[in-house]
Amino acid sequence: MDKNSIAKTPPMGWNSWDCYGASVNEEQLLGNADFMAKHLKAFGWEYVVCDIQWYEPKATSTMYNNFYPLCMDEYSRLIPAENRFPSSKGGNGFKPIADYIHNLGLKFGIHIMRGIPRQAVHAAAPVKGTSKTARDIAHSFSLCPWNTDMYGVNPRAEGAQEYYNSLFEMYAEWGVDFVKVDDICNTEYKPHDPYSAREEIELIRKAIDKCGRPMVLSLSPGPAVLSEAEHLSQNANMWRMTGDFWDNWDQLYNAFEKCHLWSPYVKEGCWPDCDMLPIGRIEVNNNGGEGRNTNFTKDEQITLMTLWCIFRSPLMIGCEMRGMDEWTLSLLTNSEVLDLLKNSSGARQVMRTSDSVVWRSFGNDGSIYAAFFNTSFAQTTPSVSFMQLGIRGKYKVRDLWAHEDIGTAEGRLSASLNPHGAVLYKLSPV
Repeated sequence: MDKNSIAKTPPMGWNSWDCYGASVNEEQLLGNADFMAKHLKAFGWEYVVCDIQWYEPKATSTMYNNFYPLCMDEYSRLIPAENRFPSSKGGNGFKPIADYIHNLGLKFGIHIMRGIPRQAVHAAAPVKGTSKTARDIAHSFSLCPWNTDMYGVNPRAEGAQEYYNSLFEMYAEWGVDFVKVDDICNTEYKPHDPYSAREEIELIRKAIDKCGRPMVLSLSPGPAVLSEAEHLSQNANMWRMTGDFWDNWDQLYNAFEKCHLWSPYVKEGCWPDCDMLPIGRIEVNNNGGEGRNTNFTKDEQITLMTLWCIFRSPLMIGCEMRGMDEWTLSLLTNSEVLDLLKNSSGARQVMRTSDSVVWRSFGNDGSIYAAFFNTSFAQTTPSVSFMQLGIRGKYKVRDLWAHEDIGTAEGRLSASLNPHGAVLYKLSPV
């Protein structure tokens, strides 16, 4: 199967990290899946992704517990912690959860770390389908500096491909549709070669192709290595352009340059990833179960969604969706904006000044999209010529966030913007 046929448009879903860190449980996953099915599925949202440490019984927050025992089967493969995911008892793994999510008309994803569990290596646990053990295929010096669970796999060792094959065989049996692989897109154990896991990425690609189930492959963390764009495109559906993205203006401001650099590599099945949407109520498990509201202003959230959508980044909601306020829900269910994400191409930055950025892209229906951004702390009124947008003639202009037609334009287009704000126009030929 052509991996690009699996994600023809940027994947849209929810990921548990921003609200539950390492401690998400079954009730939280299924509760958010129910919300998505009821309120978001009709707009294209479909993936429910369980992030890191689902195999650790003692995980309680965003913090990692160093060298804690992990839940593992007899073949060196991590399995869900039964105290957090009770439906996994009896060797069920994530299949009952995946079945529940599939019955809602949604898709299920998991996070994994690159490599093989250290506890499997220390115990010389078997690798399924071979006479080799975890000790035979591990790279003992290939360590993640921020998580103690794994050793990297030596991609040239006999049994290495079989290990990854066995992992994805199990994920296929569970019904997994999306796999986010961490500590692989930009590794820290070889600072001189941040893309040092390229051969391990190839093992994973082959394992997915062999398992018989379509799965989106997402690589983390960033920043992705721009010179490796071709290799990333050949092997993955998504790859992170940044480190973990949170709700502060400096990171959002820096995303403009990342998007500008990566925009030539956006295409069907190949999606440079701006990371999650830290909007709504996040960090629930770090605040006595109450969480906190995003630090982004409403204008900044519109800027965030506008940039992610015109660039065509994957969209992963980060908040606890149950109890979402109406304004946040409206941000995520604007069908006109989401149509840009799904049905456009050729997005490029066409102007940047000290206080403004303008992007344009082409709609599949012959329209033109123009996004105006204010990157300053004062009101601005940026303006671009039709020549900069690559068009001529007269166009009807529609404001997609306001859901209103605002007249016609010819020769030049401008916008009045709040600090850190954005507008998104759709231009249709008259």
